[in-house]
Amino acid sequence: MTSSPRRTSVLREFLESEAAGGILLMGAAVLALFVANSPLAGSYFQLLHAPLGGLDVLHWINDGLMALFFLFVGLEIKREFLDGQLATWANRALPCIAAAGGVIVPGLIFAAVNAHNAETLRGWAIPTATDIAFALGVLSLLGSRAPTSLKVFLATLAIVDDLVAVLVIAVFYTADLNVAALGGAGLATALLIGLNRLRIARLAPYLVLGAALWWLVLLSGVHATVAGVVLAMTIPLRRSKAAPDDMTSPLHKLEHGLSPWVAFLIVPVFGFANAGVSFAGMNASVFVEPITLGVALGLFIGKQVGVFGASALAIKLRLANLPVAASWAQLYGVALLCGIGFTMSLFIGLLAYPNPALQNEVKVGVLAGSLISALCGAALLSVARREPPRSRA
Repeated sequence: MTSSPRRTSVLREFLESEAAGGILLMGAAVLALFVANSPLAGSYFQLLHAPLGGLDVLHWINDGLMALFFLFVGLEIKREFLDGQLATWANRALPCIAAAGGVIVPGLIFAAVNAHNAETLRGWAIPTATDIAFALGVLSLLGSRAPTSLKVFLATLAIVDDLVAVLVIAVFYTADLNVAALGGAGLATALLIGLNRLRIARLAPYLVLGAALWWLVLLSGVHATVAGVVLAMTIPLRRSKAAPDDMTSPLHKLEHGLSPWVAFLIVPVFGFANAGVSFAGMNASVFVEPITLGVALGLFIGKQVGVFGASALAIKLRLANLPVAASWAQLYGVALLCGIGFTMSLFIGLLAYPNPALQNEVKVGVLAGSLISALCGAALLSVARREPPRSRA
């Protein structure tokens, strides 16, 4: 009897924190663009590349802070699949099918634009991700005009997107491997699994081993952020029929402890560090470069076609239902918002292209595609009407 209200409040807290974090992320991105094109540009880029403890500041942000972001994402994915919106096929059908379309079509569009160049083709995964914080931030600005079911659909779809992005990073963007370090990472993972099997509920042993795992993965050649997801999968989620959403569970404690740090510090800092692209010496031709064009079209065209097309097909085939109280126009508006790929798209772009010039093309494409998607999605959702209540026979 008490589990349902608790779960509702957790979901509401999640949506609200992501929305607020998304608005802060927007501000961080705008500030980064301003600073990168102001007299402060030299200090901005110098600070990002300043050495600090064996890495530079930007590496600590992208490999260190983002490992915590991926830990948080991993905790969300595990909780949702075991005890949340993705726990049953009835709940996961529409967002999972929509996410599949939203990954395949943007990737194909990018590949088509860059098919002539093997180097640029490496970035095919850049437009496949949806930024959950940014997209929910835009959706939250519409208030009651967007039913809660659409917010849950968008959040769930973005979580599935994140899972795909994690797998893509692990498989396609791994450098030369250090076998010894990889073996050490495997041992650390085995110890973490052992703690879970022994039902150790204290978080401290997991976090200590997790820090060691992060360092070993960093040395191994696999991107260090993967360590965050591996650690998340070993954190215990305690469940029972009486309290399926146990707030004293180690997973819940860590997830809720990380949530404000991720939403209000880690993601905005990442946005500020990586969205700053200098337009000095850049001309309009950058918008027709294959990388820029592939990313922008993948996000704006690919996401709306993939997400809405897959959703419509699933609903017409009765594999899933239209979100409660939502209209087709509103579903299409959310599909447009899925083209906001900011955080994860920028992150994959950094992994795909070590060349700073190509990274700038990625940033321009991500910013252009995400901005157009946000504006068009918000405009449609602001005028689209909710589905009227069905009359009883």
